[in-house]
Amino acid sequence: MSGHSKWATTKHKKAVIDAKRAKSWAKLIKNIEVAARLGGPDESGNPTLFDAVLKAKKTSVPKDNIERAIKRGAGIGGEAVDYTTIMYECYAPGGVAMLIECLTDNKNRAAAEVRTAVTRNGGNMADPGSVSFNFERKGVIVVSGEGTTEDDVMMAALEAGAQEIEPHPDGFEVVTEASDLVAVRTALQDAGIEYESADAEFVANVKVPADADTARKVFRLIDALEDSDDVQNVYTNIDVSPEVLAELEND
Repeated sequence: MSGHSKWATTKHKKAVIDAKRAKSWAKLIKNIEVAARLGGPDESGNPTLFDAVLKAKKTSVPKDNIERAIKRGAGIGGEAVDYTTIMYECYAPGGVAMLIECLTDNKNRAAAEVRTAVTRNGGNMADPGSVSFNFERKGVIVVSGEGTTEDDVMMAALEAGAQEIEPHPDGFEVVTEASDLVAVRTALQDAGIEYESADAEFVANVKVPADADTARKVFRLIDALEDSDDVQNVYTNIDVSPEVLAELEND
């Protein structure tokens, strides 16, 4: 995996300041709005919305906020939202490849904010296709490790089409083809295994090992990008070893 999701989880466990929480909520709300717009407001018939709502609930987004987001996305009550998805590509310090996924109602603002964050933090914008060829769209399910063993997860997930299972700070990370995401997470549910999140993500085919200094620079760039309301997700091919991660946690 990219390593970014693991870093984000570690940061969350250390501390989440109010400003970061507010930005996180805003991005989760956007996910809900888009899911409702594309698949309708019924969670039972819209798996993407179901998972977006679940993720928001696990991050303590208030119920009223979630319900309003669903209505806005579905165009209920006169309100409506219309976001455009844009993907930017860049190289971070150390030659780390990075995909920056924006969900925005203002393309010019998004482009300017991404370019500023990248150039000010030691990165370089890349031509379309020069980075993305190394990434594949995959389903990524994070499973809680509480009361669950790797064998339990493997038995439920592999039979449903999971490709691999890896350690994760919260327990386990299950990787699937994007088209198998719903089937695998449903199989986990049927087996009584709780999952923390289920998302379609871009996963790197070739990873770049990073020492602590490079990792700090890359994560600084990720933080700068995620400060933008338009940046929804950042994917990298950085490979951070447990030893390097431990060193970063002690900073």
